[in-house]
Amino acid sequence: MKKITFLMALMAIVMMTSCSKIVDKPQEIQVTPEDVAVVGGEIKADITGTFPPKKFARKGILKVTPVLKYGDKEVLSESETYVGEKAKANGKTVSYKKGGKYAQSCKFKYTPDMAGKELKLYLRCEATCGKKVYDIPDVLIADGINTTATLANTEEQAVPTPSKFQTVVEELTEADINFIVAQSNLRDSELSADDMKALQEAIKAANKDKARNISQVEISGYASPEGGLDLNERLANSRQANTEKYIRGKVNGNNTRYISSTTAEDWEGFRAELEQSDIQDKELVIRVLEMYSDPEERETQIRNLSQVYSDLAKDILPKLRRSRILVTTAVTGKSDEQLLKEANENPEQLSVEELLYAASVAPTQEEQIALNKKAAELYNDYRAYNNLGMIAYNQNKLDEAEQYFQKALALAPNNPDVNYNAGLVDLAKGDVAKAEQHLGKAAGTKGDLDGALGTLYTMKGDYNNAKQSYGTSRSNNAALQQILDKDYQAARQTLDQIEAPNAKTAYLKAILAARTNDREGVYSNMKDAVAGDAAYKTRAKTDVEFAKYKEDAKFQAIIK
Repeated sequence: MKKITFLMALMAIVMMTSCSKIVDKPQEIQVTPEDVAVVGGEIKADITGTFPPKKFARKGILKVTPVLKYGDKEVLSESETYVGEKAKANGKTVSYKKGGKYAQSCKFKYTPDMAGKELKLYLRCEATCGKKVYDIPDVLIADGINTTATLANTEEQAVPTPSKFQTVVEELTEADINFIVAQSNLRDSELSADDMKALQEAIKAANKDKARNISQVEISGYASPEGGLDLNERLANSRQANTEKYIRGKVNGNNTRYISSTTAEDWEGFRAELEQSDIQDKELVIRVLEMYSDPEERETQIRNLSQVYSDLAKDILPKLRRSRILVTTAVTGKSDEQLLKEANENPEQLSVEELLYAASVAPTQEEQIALNKKAAELYNDYRAYNNLGMIAYNQNKLDEAEQYFQKALALAPNNPDVNYNAGLVDLAKGDVAKAEQHLGKAAGTKGDLDGALGTLYTMKGDYNNAKQSYGTSRSNNAALQQILDKDYQAARQTLDQIEAPNAKTAYLKAILAARTNDREGVYSNMKDAVAGDAAYKTRAKTDVEFAKYKEDAKFQAIIK
């Protein structure tokens, strides 16, 4: 809370009953907060004072208007009118004998054209008594407004929406070989089945084509649950081994990884086949499986269901006497060089995935823009528009970026990455309401959503939520929030741990030094700030954080 002495009559006014005299005794008012600041994009202050007894003319009228001045411009807040007891006007009545209280609140929206300007708060008083108007100069009540909160900006990077193109794609080919009960030899009828033919063709294609490589073969041997465990183990092992020997004879090369496994009594497969079957009373068999965990007891109980077991032996058990083969083939697609060449010469011949991928690996930004535009033209794909918006955002072309993100959102309104990017543009343009809408749909984005939300809350003046969003983040914006929260020790630690400090980091350190009376820290950090970004010279000249250094020759030499 700050007391300010008027060098003119309080609110000018106030005249004796005859309006023949004007009070010229200095008066005091109070402004709260003591250091008026930008918070949540607004400048607010409460102003109070007193009207002394026998000083407010009974016919006097006083209109008081807070005025924010910057450069050659000014903005007016709402006015308050005070009137004497006999004045013919609407307003708050002030007693001539007792005087009264003066109280007024003011609010101004901080606008971009105020940046770098010296902001000062005045009271403009218009006093009349009868037909006489008194000329009263504007009275300064706040010599400078703290704008440190406006340093909150979008440090977060926009994120791309990549293609699904893969330079290496895995193809899976699967086949089963069935066996006769108690046997493990490979029969020609099984090797010529459709699924085995397809698997053999896949192996032949890989053997002939350098772009195709069989990276892994997984072979599992199984035995059905009926019979003794020892026999089933031998059958499962033999079926797996015979199948692997056959496949190894078909696959060329020595870089293939082979994985083998066996299942002596395939109860899991038994139940799966049973559930998919039309066997009558299958639910009864399933209950037996659930009641008995011991394999021998299970088999005994199922055999006791004579009619059901006959159906199982016919329709289910033969399918479990098998080996399973899973071949993984790594297919190498077009190289980056091939894709870029085709994208530049015949983009219409590429799929949207190939074209978007080519744009992502293009060596110059101009080529990236051209290829994404071509993808947008040919396929109207939201990812192309988003990627164009990302490039424009990184170039600080905010209007252009916003247009691209709007096109992307028209096609994919709930995509978290596009909403995140649109929210960054909103923050950069100071549109907190729109940013809140977009970031509210950005859950799951690859971007730094916590950082963006922290910036949003700081810009709203909601420092508690900003602190929670930043968490243990080590960024300029996180440090700024701590400075605004007057947690100077935490701010110092954050600034010292920023991985890639820049000019803004140095400027925040200079503010921190000024607030903690570290004069040498102000000098050294301000030197670093203006060396990294000359724009900080202009800001420092009007920044009330450095008001005590205005006449300091060493400080002035740094920012001149």
